Amino acid sequence: MSELVASISPTLPTTHTPSSTYRLQLHRDFDFAAARRVLPYLKRLGVTDVYLSPIWTSAPGSTHGYDVTDHVRVNPELGGEGGLRRFSARARELELGILVDFVPNHMGIQGGHNPYWEDVLTHGQASRYAHFFDISWQPLKRALENKVLLPVLGDQYGRILERGELHLNREGGHFFLTYWERRLPVSPRSLGPLLTALAGEIGAKLDPDTRAELASVARAAEHLPRSTSGHLTDDDRLARAQESEVITRRFTRLLEASPRLTGALDKLVEAVNANSARLDSLIQEQNYRLASWRVAAEQINYRRFFDINDLAALRMEDPRVFAWAHSKLLHLIGDGVVQGVRLDHTDGLFDPAGYFRALQESAAHALGRQETADELPLYVVAEKILEPGEQLPEDWAIHGTTGYDFLAQLNGLFVDSTNEEEVTAIYRRFTGDREPYSQHLYRGKLLIQRASLPGEVNVLAEHLERIAEADLRSQDFTLSALREAIRQVIAVFPVYRTYVRADGAREPGDNAKIEQAIRDAKAQSRTELDPSLFDFLEAVLKLDAPDEATRERYAEFALKFQQLTGPVTAKGAEDTAFYRYVRLVSLNEVGGDPAHFGTPLKSFHAEARKRAERWPAAMLGLSTHDTKRGEDTRARISVLSEIPQTWAAYLSTWLPLLHGLQRTSDLGLAPTALDAYALFQNALGAYPLDGKMDDFADRLSAYLLKAAREAKLRTSWASGDPDYEAALEGMVRGLLDHERFSGGLRELHARISPYGAQNGLSAALIRLTAPGVPDTYQGTEGWNQSLVDPDNRRPVDYAWRTRLLSRIEKRWNEDRLRLARELLARYEDGGVKLLVTWAILQARAAEPDLFRLGTYHPLEAGKYLVSFAREHEGKVAVTVAPRFTCTLTRERTPWALGETWGNRQLTLPRAGTYENVLTGETFRFRGEKVPVAKVLEEFPLALLVRNR
Repeated sequence: MSELVASISPTLPTTHTPSSTYRLQLHRDFDFAAARRVLPYLKRLGVTDVYLSPIWTSAPGSTHGYDVTDHVRVNPELGGEGGLRRFSARARELELGILVDFVPNHMGIQGGHNPYWEDVLTHGQASRYAHFFDISWQPLKRALENKVLLPVLGDQYGRILERGELHLNREGGHFFLTYWERRLPVSPRSLGPLLTALAGEIGAKLDPDTRAELASVARAAEHLPRSTSGHLTDDDRLARAQESEVITRRFTRLLEASPRLTGALDKLVEAVNANSARLDSLIQEQNYRLASWRVAAEQINYRRFFDINDLAALRMEDPRVFAWAHSKLLHLIGDGVVQGVRLDHTDGLFDPAGYFRALQESAAHALGRQETADELPLYVVAEKILEPGEQLPEDWAIHGTTGYDFLAQLNGLFVDSTNEEEVTAIYRRFTGDREPYSQHLYRGKLLIQRASLPGEVNVLAEHLERIAEADLRSQDFTLSALREAIRQVIAVFPVYRTYVRADGAREPGDNAKIEQAIRDAKAQSRTELDPSLFDFLEAVLKLDAPDEATRERYAEFALKFQQLTGPVTAKGAEDTAFYRYVRLVSLNEVGGDPAHFGTPLKSFHAEARKRAERWPAAMLGLSTHDTKRGEDTRARISVLSEIPQTWAAYLSTWLPLLHGLQRTSDLGLAPTALDAYALFQNALGAYPLDGKMDDFADRLSAYLLKAAREAKLRTSWASGDPDYEAALEGMVRGLLDHERFSGGLRELHARISPYGAQNGLSAALIRLTAPGVPDTYQGTEGWNQSLVDPDNRRPVDYAWRTRLLSRIEKRWNEDRLRLARELLARYEDGGVKLLVTWAILQARAAEPDLFRLGTYHPLEAGKYLVSFAREHEGKVAVTVAPRFTCTLTRERTPWALGETWGNRQLTLPRAGTYENVLTGETFRFRGEKVPVAKVLEEFPLALLVRNR
């Protein structure tokens, strides 16, 4: 495929680029038909594009769609391709575009629902789809040679076999093994001895034709080429599959024609099941090895999505796999059904940059367009976590990220960094945790490598040992030492991954990141490992080789190494350290760093300006299907950074109640103070604004259980402690049943709720007006006080939203200011956030170029305001978003209005007449300095649009 030039522009007149998107989470209870009914509301709301969760066939009953089982079929549970096309037709009628979430890194393989994986299990390396999956067919463990490890058993294989939990079964001429509800395919070649035995037992009792046909079928099965025999071409694999199907059809016809043969076969199957040795002999002939789920981490020989056994990674770098996986997507793009793509987990890909180029080139072909050096034919955003200070590679053929970097930057604006020391001291006193986040992250990444992904580390270590053995200077390095060096470097790696490519190309700064990791790993291991181990590993990762052949071996290792650092970092941070270090949990968010206590205004403005210049079509989000807490849950928790003394006072009141619920165990108190500290913050953030407490205890209990298992301190997913988990639930329900806690929580919530609401409104305003494409996660046009998934995928009440939007539209032109005041007065129902979202989206629709192409100018407004201007061809829009209003008002008034602002001033980019689109107020400013008290006299935020 031809190369795309690096200096490609992400904003093109011929490419459909959304102005704003709305994410819908599809599943069988909210399918294409249900989503189609929501489209008129979304059109009225003002978004330009609907952004769908994965639409491809996935595991039955999937509530998220990321366990795709077939990339070339639209999920029948959602209504299939017909339902999608009807959805698209209705969207076109309403002039709405469609973005779809695509999963290029992995497939769901659980339950026998993935036909490609099942074919690999049936035929092994001879499968037509063996090249789809990243399987190590010759691992260090000899028993796994030429087999796939299947860690699906609840106990040791031998015990399962002895208890008779494994069975050989058949349906017609098809045979399979069953383990409870799981059905596993049987290699057709392994059935040869069974059919030969059947022919020997009953052959004399059959008519000559049936006897001859049975013998022929048995010979055909026995003479099928072994899955490991020689080099197999694609034609060989296809011929083997076809021959297997012929054998099955012939045998099925025999059984249908001969009841006697059928009866004899069933008796033979019963005899095999009754004889564990005989059954074991058949199982050993399969292309997989059955094993306990507990051995998966250590011995797994296929690359997974993180540490999830039921998600197998795809070899998307193989052009055949790429062409297959994208065939349906490209067909839908060519037909105009889909206008853009969100790519999931691209850091798991072997070569992300190459993949992005291949996708754009394929899209150009599907759209019938000629490639040029300065355009991207398809709107594409990629899920990519950027560490603080890390920049998105400039030459990637995408329009930007899905917005986790923006989320972290914006989220931090509402955390008061001046109180960091005091908040930290309170946290340490209450929990006893005195370690910085960096140590929690380091230990979390080491734990993941040892407990969840040791198999992947072992594969890397074996690879590195082979490289070391080829050089006299490194041949004495032992496998165990090399393994530990790899672990240490990954544990301190400063970013999710680097992007070294097979030809030696790399992103600017990749070498510096590798060097930093090597330095830090040496410091961590200075008394344990020979420093020359790290020097050797550094040379390999930087492809610093003496000759071309060695460089190629180094590159092969480096690219595999890169595929592991990302999963380790994600699991070690987001799914471990985030739940161990809970100083202020609003900061523990995907894309964020809990060690960074707040975002300096200058940093936010600098990043926004960069985005306007280089990635103006990047997606901007505050809530997603993956966020640990909803945007408004975080907004309320962040208020605690403004009132540390008040927070400490409530904690001291609740501490005796906690002591009364704790129990002593061999491992210490249960629950721990750490879990209690996390509970208190989340209970405050998620406290229902509508006062409906019916399911609150259930939601908090479910959250705390997941949090404790992710932390892996006293219980875990792999090794649960039922007593500790019961203690967690007892704490939640015991505290909520105690008036001193429930009353105190209700009181504190009432105190900070308006300031949390202000944070939420301000964040929404910034998201909708900053450079980029703002995304609204389903339902977050109202308050989103969700907790971690699946809590954030609860049903959305679109009927209520539609009714409220109708009232807003009806009264908008009558008395906009009065409407805004009324909705603010009853802010608890979320109507005021819907008003803000709707009004700004209408403003974006009225002036699309201003928000799409407008330059970005930070405005001087002091500590308590986030303000900036967007300018384009004489048009100006000024965002005025308050923060830290609890501090500003000193809790004397719920909203920072009018005289609360004193004589503070806002510096506008130019004088003139401005309208606050949220209230309809008109302001005539003769100079550039304007009083904030005047701008925010009636409503606590503003989007000022200047009339030319």
